[in-house]
Amino acid sequence: MQPAPRITVEVPVLSVGSGAGDYEALGNYVDALRRPQGLHLTLLHIGVLADFARDIADWTKGNTTAGDAAGTTVAWLERLPVLAGFAARTQRLVLLGGGRVSGLEVEVPPHVRDYQVSLVTALHELLDALLVDNVDDFILSSKALGFRYPRWTPHIAVGRPKSRDRGPWNIEPLAVECGPSRIRNRQFLPGLDTGEGRRDQDLGLPGAGGVQ
Repeated sequence: MQPAPRITVEVPVLSVGSGAGDYEALGNYVDALRRPQGLHLTLLHIGVLADFARDIADWTKGNTTAGDAAGTTVAWLERLPVLAGFAARTQRLVLLGGGRVSGLEVEVPPHVRDYQVSLVTALHELLDALLVDNVDDFILSSKALGFRYPRWTPHIAVGRPKSRDRGPWNIEPLAVECGPSRIRNRQFLPGLDTGEGRRDQDLGLPGAGGVQ
């Protein structure tokens, strides 16, 4: 049985370095180097929708049902504006997932940081609307959201660590090119319009400065 897909707001990574050799050289640091075609940078992690909705229902003691939480969250995701593609850089490898995965820590432009912060602000507003009290406590305790380092730090998972050393490891600086933002596993969200149009109404999210 396939695990339920995790929902994130992310950008696809179009290239790392100036050529294929730059990315392949990361194999000196990590095992099972991931295919470059599947690389992505997560901006906001929602997790498995059913788990997130259940966390809300449990936290609100049923004042918000899991069904209502899921439906409202899907509609919220549909309205998120699209962040335009951007250039970034990386010069450090870090451990992710409790040390099971190696990732590139990415230095993003200020407007991308602003967009990520705005997503977290909008998440607060979503949770307020779903009758979640002590929102910060909920965000930190929700197993679905999983907000802990490096969730707050832009990163690209690239493979498995070669060493048991905890790192981080400095590498030669590499340019990173990213495409427009998207909802990962969007096709699995119930009742979500699969069209590309999204609105930024009433979300407190940026509508300019690199956001389409």
